[in-house]
Parts: sequence; structure tokens; C-alpha cells
Amino acid sequence: MHLKSIWNYKCPRCRKGDMFVKPFDIKKPLDMPKACAHCAQVMEPEPGFYYGAMFLSYIISGFMFLIPGLTLIFLFKWTVNQAMLLVLVIAILSFLKLLRGSRALWLHLMIKYEGENVKKYGTK
Repeated sequence: MHLKSIWNYKCPRCRKGDMFVKPFDIKKPLDMPKACAHCAQVMEPEPGFYYGAMFLSYIISGFMFLIPGLTLIFLFKWTVNQAMLLVLVIAILSFLKLLRGSRALWLHLMIKYEGENVKKYGTK
């Protein structure tokens, strides 16, 4: 698994094509092409495929919000309301990255990287 390609939302099979439609549309943050423009990897292999990404997002956000919140409360003696306000700000700022990132991570966990074996449009 290649963290740079996950962070940049690149195709897991070739790491060259984009996973999400460009330019970014705030009304459709999860809009994906049917297949990778470079290697023809299908971006939604089956209906409900990204259901697992929801669980990844839940786990990641849990740690991402819980650790700073508890640290502020117990180590820095903030009130619960102050800590929750900061956690809410972190959640708002990271929402789209977490939403798209969990989908990218899920697809990268399921699809094997083929590197130089992949030629343009999926022919080997």
C-alpha cells in the first residue's frame, strides 16, 4: 500500500489515474469516474463496495477526535465544552479529506498494485 497515492487519491492499480472527478465539486464530493482513465480499473467493483470505507472512516475519526479531546481534558484541564468545541472544529476542517480518504484507503486495501505490468487501458 502506498500512502502517497492514497493521500493524492490515485488509482490503486496503476497509481497514475485519478480516483475522483476533477475539478472538485462541493455538491458531489464523492463523484468518481466509472473507471481509471489510465488502466481502466473499475472504481466501484460491486454495489455497496464502499460500505467498508464507512467503518474505516468511523475508526479513524474516533481516534482523530478522541485522543486530542481527552488530552485537552485530562492533561491541560480544559472543560468538556471547550474540548468538544475544538473537536468540532477539527471535524469540520477534516470532513472532506476523511470522507474521500477512507474511500481511497478502502480501494487500495482491496485492489493490488500492478506497477509496470499495467499498460494503458488495462491491456497486459
